[in-house]
Amino acid sequence: MADKKVDMGFEIPEQMREFADQSMEQARRAFDSFMSATQKAVTNVEDSTSAVQAGTMDVGRMAIDYAEANVNAAFAFAQRLVHAKDPHEFLSLQQDFIQKQIAAYTDQTKSIGESVAKAAGEIAKKSKP
Repeated sequence: MADKKVDMGFEIPEQMREFADQSMEQARRAFDSFMSATQKAVTNVEDSTSAVQAGTMDVGRMAIDYAEANVNAAFAFAQRLVHAKDPHEFLSLQQDFIQKQIAAYTDQTKSIGESVAKAAGEIAKKSKP
């Protein structure tokens, strides 16, 4: 009996095979399309992340540089105050320092704002499909 083949008479019709093949091909194309879209999305996120990191680093460096400049200006001001000869010179030095610092803070704020706007623009460009 081991040598005999049993024919159950069951065969998958050719139309069913073609339908299954077509279904598999459609599923493969849909999956490939999904993976392509996913890869593009990941790339966009990576690009945006890089832009955010670069912008954040630029603003961080600027903030450190400005803080150092402001502290140096404060030390120089303190040094000049120590050598003031009278109250009039003391007040004149203070007024000069305040005016210079207001101008410096204004320029620094403007510069940081421009840097943040530039980084935001870069992020917006990179996140567009």
